[in-house]
Amino acid sequence: MADTALDRRGFTSWPLRVRAAVAAVAVVGVAAGAGAFLAGNLSNAFGPDTVCGGMVNAAALNDALGSGAVSAKTSGDGLRSGNDHCTATVSHGVFGGDRSVIVQVKRADDLGPYLADSGASLFAASANGGASGAARSDRAWALLPGECGGGLRVEVSSVSGAQPGAGKLAGLAVSAANGFAADRGCGKTRLPAPQKLSEAGQEHELNSGSVCGLPGSTATGGAGDKRYRESVSTAFDPVWVCRITPDTEPGPRYTFLIGTEPRLRTPVNEKDAPPAFGRSRWAGSPIRDREVVATCQGRPTYFRMESGISLQGRFPDSEGTWKQFLAAGGKAIGCEPIL
Repeated sequence: MADTALDRRGFTSWPLRVRAAVAAVAVVGVAAGAGAFLAGNLSNAFGPDTVCGGMVNAAALNDALGSGAVSAKTSGDGLRSGNDHCTATVSHGVFGGDRSVIVQVKRADDLGPYLADSGASLFAASANGGASGAARSDRAWALLPGECGGGLRVEVSSVSGAQPGAGKLAGLAVSAANGFAADRGCGKTRLPAPQKLSEAGQEHELNSGSVCGLPGSTATGGAGDKRYRESVSTAFDPVWVCRITPDTEPGPRYTFLIGTEPRLRTPVNEKDAPPAFGRSRWAGSPIRDREVVATCQGRPTYFRMESGISLQGRFPDSEGTWKQFLAAGGKAIGCEPIL
């Protein structure tokens, strides 16, 4: 049958038939080579399952940054030291278009590192199987499990123009947190990728009659004062942030924070901490008198306030502003009276 078919195609002699066979093998080889080439450049088919010392999952990286070959470069001990980092890259090889993220493990001894999160989308542990953090289109962080120690988080920042989106980066940050926890041998179960994120924080004109949307928190000047704007988180878990800034940036700012997730920072023994206002205690921030802690619904909750000198005249004196903030902020999160 094969000989008859070749005869119909004009391959009537043995040499011609040999040439036809060789050509067919060559075509198959070229196709296989092209397939391998595309797989190597457009996917991670031949790449590692993890990078950054085993702490960043390649599949999670592809999910966040798109298909392509995965690689990484680490500094120092990779993610095992707070001062080191890992740059993970998804590449299309000869097609270009590399996308990268910088992954770091950081420790917070107070709420200071979260000052810029007023515009982020938040994901709360109670709604996401224990996963907790915040995300923007170009940056996200996720807290490590409590068994790993307080104040530890994995931070992921996109570089090379990559804009994966808040949801994708949140998932990658949680995946990296799982990898770090596994490396340390802490954390009983893997944290799931967050599915429920709050709306991104909004910026609008300062309402002096209800500062940061907190009834009872006021500043001098009428409502809708156009000289200042406030950027406010849309949720309180894990951290709520309100930043008040002048219309003309850069300039001094007033910032209020409420940390409702105990894992946000290293813990404070309230019994040993000096008293602040009402039943709150100074929380041992490196900069004195900026942060207090109070038990709310059985959990330590942290309140932080930072003020710009030129804005201080718009609020009561320091003690008055603290008391106003604790009363209004505590009520907003359902805390028992602090004062």
